[in-house]
Order: sequence, then structure tokens, then C-alpha cells
Amino acid sequence: MQNLRTIPMFSKLCDEGIEKLKEISTIRKYNVKEILFYEGEEPLYMHILLSGTLRLYKTNYRGNQIFLHDFKPINLVAELANFENIPYPATAEFSSSGEVMKIDYKKLEENFFKNPDISLNIIKSLASKLKIMSEVVTNEIVLTSDAKVAKFIYENEELFNQLKNTQIASLLNITPETLSRSLAKLKKDEIIKIDEKQNLTILEYEELEKLFV
Repeated sequence: MQNLRTIPMFSKLCDEGIEKLKEISTIRKYNVKEILFYEGEEPLYMHILLSGTLRLYKTNYRGNQIFLHDFKPINLVAELANFENIPYPATAEFSSSGEVMKIDYKKLEENFFKNPDISLNIIKSLASKLKIMSEVVTNEIVLTSDAKVAKFIYENEELFNQLKNTQIASLLNITPETLSRSLAKLKKDEIIKIDEKQNLTILEYEELEKLFV
């Protein structure tokens, strides 16, 4: 097992605490497309993403995936389900190979939650999740499809050129056809440029930002 003090929330644990933590934890490797947990499963473990990228999504009544967030290491994943003792509200799937630390939640709660450093890190993590959910609500309810595309390009110009249009559309919860129409509008208005190799360049940052603020 790796040096657990490299994980911020455990960095100040004493040697005895580290040994107790090892006794209630396992580290597992996952491959691309493997599922960490499914929407509706009971939360028996607290999960800490140590490496790789984890995609969180919900599935609607039509069976379509609604993208929520990509988690990067080092990060707690869906810890609210542990605290509230509710089923996982979404599915977590690896979009790259990775590693996760799985901690027996009941034993973690019994032995470690009185530690102020651990409690503070958990509170910070929950606060960051609230911000993520606020952004999800804004993207899905407030922003139009054109605004979602503009915001994604503005914030992720380099990433945009690394992904396929189908992947970008999936991240934005829109169809590839809708994405193509939005890009065509931006190109026509000379806000962006797309060359013969399909590489995108932002020409007018201020005009692009106006579309989603």
C-alpha cells in the first residue's frame, strides 16, 4: 500500500493511526470503462480516487446518460452518500485506468471522525461538491445549448482539440448535431476558427464569454 500520508486528509495521522487506516482499507486498480459503483448501490465504502479519471453520470428514464462531473486525483468520491446513508445518486465509471482507495466507512467513522484534520478535509470536500452541483444545475437548466458550447470552449480550448465531437457532445449532454450547429454559428460570427485539420482557435474571447455570462 502506498504512503498514505501523501493523501492530504491523512497527512497528519500518527503512525498508529496510519496502521489502523491500513487495516480497514484496500487499494484496487481499475481499467478503462470499469464501474466503481452504480447508481442505486448501497455506500459501504468511502472512495478516494488516487489516480486516473472517473466519470460521474446519471441515467434518465430513456436510458440516456447525463454527464455530471469528471473527478481527478486525489479526490473523495460521492462521500455525501456515506454521510447520509443513502444509495449512490449516480454511476461512477473510469474513463482511464486508475486506482481507488476503498475504506470501510463504518470503521472509518468509528475510529477517525473525531480527528479535526480529517473532519476539516471532509467538510472542504463537501463544499467543493456543492459548487460542482451548482455548476451542473446552471449548465443543464439555465444555459442554452449554444451557451454550453461557448462556455466549454472558453474554459477548455486545449481539451476541445483533444476530444472527438461525440465525446464533447456527451460531456455537454447535447447531441453531436446540436454541437455542430453551435460551432457553425460561432465560426460564421468569426468568434472561433476551425482549420482544415479541425483544430479550433478562439478569435474573440470577449464575444465568446458574453454568450454564457
